[in-house]
Amino acid sequence: MAFWRRASHPDAELPKNDRGAAKFEDYDYDLVPKKRELTMRLAASDPHQEVLATLWDEVGDDLDSLVTATPARSLDQERVDAPIEVRLFSGRSVTGVVGRVPRGFEGVYDDAVRRLDDRGDKPRIPVGLVRTKAGFRVDLLIGMTR
Repeated sequence: MAFWRRASHPDAELPKNDRGAAKFEDYDYDLVPKKRELTMRLAASDPHQEVLATLWDEVGDDLDSLVTATPARSLDQERVDAPIEVRLFSGRSVTGVVGRVPRGFEGVYDDAVRRLDDRGDKPRIPVGLVRTKAGFRVDLLIGMTR
């Protein structure tokens, strides 16, 4: 019998298979990914399955064309700790919201977008679309922003 309280998940209102996935130990002190293959799975994708299914049909095998279309948070959004809702750019148009950055990892996302912008690259993170038993999920290929 345990005498300590288990800390609740920051996205406890979401189903377990839709809470996203990321670990802080995959990043160094400056929130730079340690490995180029590192991904971050978005949370709250269940309500956006229609958008993701349409995108899956449109893009087909050309998943390399998918990137984020969501800028870094403004100071006002950071002040109230607003979640980052992610939209995708498929080469032709911007989709609606397809998920959000897992709670607690907003700073990692912001730093990745700002790092790309500071380098002179477009501030867009490459994205992978994955089909699972629970539906479509969006993986940010955040390691590519190193």
